[in-house]
Amino acid sequence: MASINYRLKKGKSEWSSIYLRFKQGNQFDTEVSTGLECPVNRWSVSKQEVLSTFELNYKEVNKKLDDLKNYIKSEYASTKTDDLTVIINNQWLKLKVDLFFNRQDISIEEKQKIFFADFMDNFIEQSKTKRRRSGDPIKPRTIQHYNTTLNKIISFEKYYNTKLKIIEIDLNFHTKFIDYLEEREKLNNNTIGGYIDVIKMICNNAKNKGLRISHDINTNEFYTPKNKTKDIYLKEEEVNMIFEHKFDADYLDNARDWFVIGLRTGLRISDFLQLKKENIEDGFIFKTTLKTDFPVIIPIHDQVKSILEKRSGEFPREISDQKFNEYIKIVAEKSGLIEKVEGARIDEVEIIENGKKQIIHRKKQGKYPKFELISSHICRRSFATNLYGKLDTLTIMKITGHSTEKQFLSYIKITPREYAEKLKALWEKQKDDV
Repeated sequence: MASINYRLKKGKSEWSSIYLRFKQGNQFDTEVSTGLECPVNRWSVSKQEVLSTFELNYKEVNKKLDDLKNYIKSEYASTKTDDLTVIINNQWLKLKVDLFFNRQDISIEEKQKIFFADFMDNFIEQSKTKRRRSGDPIKPRTIQHYNTTLNKIISFEKYYNTKLKIIEIDLNFHTKFIDYLEEREKLNNNTIGGYIDVIKMICNNAKNKGLRISHDINTNEFYTPKNKTKDIYLKEEEVNMIFEHKFDADYLDNARDWFVIGLRTGLRISDFLQLKKENIEDGFIFKTTLKTDFPVIIPIHDQVKSILEKRSGEFPREISDQKFNEYIKIVAEKSGLIEKVEGARIDEVEIIENGKKQIIHRKKQGKYPKFELISSHICRRSFATNLYGKLDTLTIMKITGHSTEKQFLSYIKITPREYAEKLKALWEKQKDDV
């Protein structure tokens, strides 16, 4: 069985280089410098490590020596499954040590076996042509999320002047990465949690390909940060207020009509803003959703019918997502949705980047006038919430296109107080019926 040992190559100096010796019987016996040094009198031959000292970060050196040993063993084990015969000699060992410490230009394939960003970049490229078990391709938005996560990793590496190895995605990284995203990027827990989930998935993919990952990845301590969101929805009477309000400005009237269509169909903005006359048949709206490629059939609500009749059977004039989100805040304000409620609003945040002040935009929890918290997401959320308890969950899910009840219930935003009010109303109705 192959063995790995370290020794000091002593000279006249009080510091000596640490050498790695790799040996297996009569097959090979080779040795190279690790490039690491330690004080001569602080090296333990029996423990194969640097003893406690103030002269260097001995814990970090010992960790690198331990990781290097495991890496060499793993690389040697992989040669046994290669089709080509690999000669283990001084040149092979030096390449692996240099590769581990990233000391020279190495092949892309070798980098992908060690460095997290390189492995992830390759994973993303493969995902563009990969198919799920169902046979469906991976959605562009999923690929985009992977790329955003990779960009955060690269920014983190740049900030700390490091290049993360796959094996270094551990609890120490977890703590520093979350701190970095919170303090430097001003991101909230739910956004950070999305990045952590991708990182865990990438690491487990690396493990499935025979690469070494940290045992920390699948422990409870490597958690996904989350915070309770206070997303708002529009009640039936508020939707009616918006529908009934008269707007003098044509652009607000047009935006209001799209808003009501979104609220009464439960579709995502990417779907309801693309509705055409051809999507209507026999009093129903037929639409294959863009995100899930799921066909949905929705009966036409009386308010939507009124909007179509007003426009000679046509849907409102085309509008961009950006303008829609901008205009519906004005629509909601003019319709009277001005009470202050708890929620998250996009605010300007000042950060220091490379010694210069920069303005970024981040969600901030607080109490704001309701119209300021309104965006396109409220359409789908309000549709599901207002129907919940009036129709069975499965029927609503078939319309909204949610694949799981857990996913669907995350859209329901009825507060405990509102549940209590529902129960109170039921009891009062029962009393009146007696």
